[in-house]
Amino acid sequence: MKTTQAFPNTVKTIEELREITGNPSELVNNKVISYLDEHCRDFINKSPFLTISTADEFGACDVSPRGDNAGFVYVLNDKQLIIPERPGNKRMDSMRNILSNPNVGLLFLIPGLGETLRINGKASVIHDEELLGKMAVNGKRPLLGIGVDVEECFIHCAKAFRRSELWNPEMWANKEELPKGAKILAAHAKLPNVDEEAIGKILDKSYRETLY
Repeated sequence: MKTTQAFPNTVKTIEELREITGNPSELVNNKVISYLDEHCRDFINKSPFLTISTADEFGACDVSPRGDNAGFVYVLNDKQLIIPERPGNKRMDSMRNILSNPNVGLLFLIPGLGETLRINGKASVIHDEELLGKMAVNGKRPLLGIGVDVEECFIHCAKAFRRSELWNPEMWANKEELPKGAKILAAHAKLPNVDEEAIGKILDKSYRETLY
């Protein structure tokens, strides 16, 4: 693997950053709250999708998606929420990170809405049958959950979604032009006698039979 060169003309200090970008407005400076009010709860209850950002003890970062029916995240009280851990690939990147570094960042999305809800806090890996039972689907409760002690909540503006036109179907690529997950996975894994078709069948079976 070739050694990459350092990026040219990088910003080194916060002062230099502010000299380039300017300072946030009074509205932006005052929009952060430290608890889940009725507006945050309503947003979470209507959100079917979020991303969770974690880092290990060395600061190596990871971001992972979580999705289910709207309102799948359980709000325990005005300072705590729980994200159910549904069946996945068992890498457990987020949870392994949380066990060594509890700091997390959440980004809640609602389809069709440009604004997003950002929540930052400290996370724990939950293994409590009573709490996890409240998030059961089709009689199956999650084996684990990610509990978050909320420290910051705030709305993020819609500019990124307006620029990308993410929710505009007219801007979506044709299905035939989209990247193929099975093809990428086959190329990256390089397992003997396991090609794109075989991985496609594995993924299809997983999507059909083990969502919960």
